[in-house]
Amino acid sequence: MSSENLNLTLKIWRQKSPTSVGSFEEFKVSVSPDASILEMLDELNNDLEREGKIPVAFESDCREGICGTCGLVINGHPHGKIPKIATCQLHMRNFKNGETIYIEPFRAKAFPVIKDLIVDRSGMDKVLQAGGFISVNTGGVPDANEIPISKDVASHAMDAAECIGCGACVAACKNASAMLFVGAKVSQYSFLPQGQPERFQRVQSMVAKMDEMGFGSCTNTYACEAECPKGISVINIARMNKDFISAKIKSELTEV
Repeated sequence: MSSENLNLTLKIWRQKSPTSVGSFEEFKVSVSPDASILEMLDELNNDLEREGKIPVAFESDCREGICGTCGLVINGHPHGKIPKIATCQLHMRNFKNGETIYIEPFRAKAFPVIKDLIVDRSGMDKVLQAGGFISVNTGGVPDANEIPISKDVASHAMDAAECIGCGACVAACKNASAMLFVGAKVSQYSFLPQGQPERFQRVQSMVAKMDEMGFGSCTNTYACEAECPKGISVINIARMNKDFISAKIKSELTEV
């Protein structure tokens, strides 16, 4: 463990309210290289409060890379430049002494800024509410657990379920698309037998809600996969598109 502190310049986005004009504010900090970037912000806020100034508003919860609430854009990268980690797992030793670090909120029409680094990500919750669940009657818990699922199917479902819903895919996409997130949630259930009864209704409902919430279309640049802290594959987008087309065909045939 290094005991030498890093002297850094922080350019942090400050915005008082959703309707106010924001700008970058500069701070000078001396921080341990073993601190996480959120711990560094905690120390900065302690200093600001001691000086009678307004602390920087940001979100965090588990600080273990699980909850997804800590998402920030750091030097132009959602969650920072280190691949497959959340913001809370980014440590200051990954920066150089004297470096300037730009910290700003996720930028997207569907993620309006609430204050400083906090954005409203409720649009993603509404997409989940539209279909990210199963309501089929499976009986008691022992009966549901007796449904045989092959290892390959379970592995694919779990790979998709790793998505923590942080919104990095949206922040990374030039169209602010949420298709990686929605694709992962659709795939998560489409593999499992419990998810089959509502499979095609689910994908139509979630895609419709995604469009309603103001998320853009997929750009096919794979920026979402590159910036995802869990490495969710764009294959899930292809699976979602396949189910969506199948659902549309089934709907048309039913109408006929």
